[in-house]
Amino acid sequence: MLDPNDPRLVALLESYQHFLQHPLAAPQELFDAPFVVLAHGNQTPAVLWYGNAKALELWEMDFDAFTHMESRKTAEPDLREAREVLLREVQVHGYSSGYRGIRISRTGRRFEIDQATVWNIVDRTGNYIGQAATFVCWRRLDE
Repeated sequence: MLDPNDPRLVALLESYQHFLQHPLAAPQELFDAPFVVLAHGNQTPAVLWYGNAKALELWEMDFDAFTHMESRKTAEPDLREAREVLLREVQVHGYSSGYRGIRISRTGRRFEIDQATVWNIVDRTGNYIGQAATFVCWRRLDE
């Protein structure tokens, strides 16, 4: 788990506030929030660097494993192209709301996310450092 004062986490929350015009959560409340939050860096391929407790539960991983996974692997191989289209759109426009898609956990359990918001993370000096997503609506597909 990251320290609530970690500069990347601060940038994630400040960027959400900037693009969506309202706060997501207080830094100290984010990990245990009742919604999913995850983020990846700007490297190629992008690697996840944050997942809150709800994200870890859905993807069935601990924090260390989750934050060493390529973010594209959150989706099934045949659905990764649609995910990439969304991320390119966000890169251009800053954020996107209302996304719906299928994701897959470490153990192969599939779930549908709905009404997801994805946004660019920019630090205080204006440098693009990655992207984040949040959603409150999901349902398991194989139960």
